[in-house]
Amino acid sequence: MANKEAQPSKKRSWAKEAAIQIGSGGSAGFVEVCIMHPMDLVKTRLQLQVKTKGSDPTYYTGIGDCLKKMYRNEGFFSYWKGIVPPILVETPKRAVKFFTFEQYKQLFLFGASAPTPLTFSCAGLCAGFTEGFLVNPFEVIKVQLQSNRKHVKDSPSTMAITKEIIRKHGFGLNGLNKGLTATLLRNGIFNGFYFGFYHSVKSSVPSNPNSTYEFLTKVAIGFCSGSFASCLNIPFDVAKSRIQGPEGHKYKGTLRTIAIVYKAEGFRALYKGLVPKVVRLGPGGAIMLVVYDYMHEYLVSVLN
Repeated sequence: MANKEAQPSKKRSWAKEAAIQIGSGGSAGFVEVCIMHPMDLVKTRLQLQVKTKGSDPTYYTGIGDCLKKMYRNEGFFSYWKGIVPPILVETPKRAVKFFTFEQYKQLFLFGASAPTPLTFSCAGLCAGFTEGFLVNPFEVIKVQLQSNRKHVKDSPSTMAITKEIIRKHGFGLNGLNKGLTATLLRNGIFNGFYFGFYHSVKSSVPSNPNSTYEFLTKVAIGFCSGSFASCLNIPFDVAKSRIQGPEGHKYKGTLRTIAIVYKAEGFRALYKGLVPKVVRLGPGGAIMLVVYDYMHEYLVSVLN
């Protein structure tokens, strides 16, 4: 893998390079969200729980319990509640993430002839901030949809939720951009480590002619990247869910929300939803980076 990155490539125009990066990133995001969305929903449900165990018959004790109760009370397709906003935004979101990462990477070379781990991390951090600005309104809508515990046939539509948020609160920081700071910090921290770890480790692994070995190695590095990054940014993810959830009026500010959760529910509450998050973003991170790499290779061969 290291040798591949070192090989010179044919010079492409900026527009063609942008098309390759956007096409690769968009494809990677679409595949990942379709496969892993149920785990994102479970994560949000667990993060929104405030009541103590036993005080609510709908309290979820874990991933399996959440999936079982949702199936029984809300139907099989409830596992994909709130998927429309991610589907609508996922292709442009991932396209923006991967495209801006490549642009920021050039900015953060710091005079070096080749990218360093610091280059990858700084580029990932800024790409995460850029991504956060784009996705936050969709996150607000998604969390509202995911928090609804009615049966699928009785649940409000994506459009109904969107209209209600705009009617009551508008487009500002109390409306469609609620929780923006938490989203920026969550995405920035995640992508800073995610890209920094993946590209640094991948470039240090010797290339192997065996395609199966290459594929499995990329999957393993991508899995570790997504898993470790999830552990780092989870407190900001919890804060985001609380601020954007049905009881969001109780929380003001990202750091203040983290402090409120810590004081009222303890340190472990800041890691609510970690297991489903890792279950989603570990494999999801592997899926996304591997799909991106192979789609990138395919588009390069087609457009060159």
